[in-house]
Amino acid sequence: MALELRPNCECCDKDLNPDSREAMICTFECTFCADCAADVLGGICPNCSGELVRRPIRPAAALVRNPASTVRVLKAEGCIPQTALTA
Repeated sequence: MALELRPNCECCDKDLNPDSREAMICTFECTFCADCAADVLGGICPNCSGELVRRPIRPAAALVRNPASTVRVLKAEGCIPQTALTA
């Protein structure tokens, strides 16, 4: 089974193309942009508490057979900054 390659950041809704080097994921494929992952979330997924790492790039030829997801996931309440959780 291939990664979903979700099209946006769950925090700020920034577009994250399948070849984006700014996409960060956890083991459950929750997806965030690099800015939100670092500056807001402190590298920790707010959904599962897992580590956020750079999402791999799927080669263009492989996207033909295994396209990226078009389903946008967005946290309606936004993301709580990691510093607020530890205060």
